[in-house]
Amino acid sequence: MLLHIREVLSPDEVRQAREILGQAPWEDGRLTAGEQSAKAKNNEQLREDCEETRAVQQLLLRGLERHQVFFSAALPKQISPPLFNRYGGASNSFGNHVDSAVRFLRDGSGRVRTDISCTLFLAEPDEYDGGELVIEDTFGVQRVKLPAGDMVLYPGTSVHRVLPVTRGFRTASYFWIQSMVRSDEQRRLLFEMDNHLRHLRSQYGETDAGVIGLTSTYHNLLRMWLDI
Repeated sequence: MLLHIREVLSPDEVRQAREILGQAPWEDGRLTAGEQSAKAKNNEQLREDCEETRAVQQLLLRGLERHQVFFSAALPKQISPPLFNRYGGASNSFGNHVDSAVRFLRDGSGRVRTDISCTLFLAEPDEYDGGELVIEDTFGVQRVKLPAGDMVLYPGTSVHRVLPVTRGFRTASYFWIQSMVRSDEQRRLLFEMDNHLRHLRSQYGETDAGVIGLTSTYHNLLRMWLDI
């Protein structure tokens, strides 16, 4: 499932994040790339342990925590600490690659199975040319370029790339989610059912017999598929 999630960060939070990242110590993104990724990666990123990274991580995690659509779609069991990258100038692209299946957390607190990959945009589309995130999977080839504060979720199994930025700078956050429901197909079915249920509740109320019955079915499917 590929999903555009709107307004994870408010305009004021985007402004705060950009002010912090504007003063941050960017470094060559290839310093943390694996052997295969290093051949395709040409961008800048922030060190995971710097003060600016921690400050914007907190902004983003609060945005995720309050976002109902995000929780319904991802059913997160664990979220890797958000990281930040920048494309522009001579460091402007990332060729085809697939994310590693497991993300080891640098603070030694564990590891995250990368069921879902996430990119949250922090620059407006008209601030740069190029820079589309291109994702290839069973849903075909999708080109993604979103407003600042919006995010895209897609399967961690997808081949993806960032097209060259030919004007301006594209700044974004990226991270991974280990979901309580490992299967992408099962998560999609649960997300669609939850959407329909919220619509029915608004139309017929919480005490309607059909709404109660379908809510029961939704939670019984969760019990069947959850890994917690």
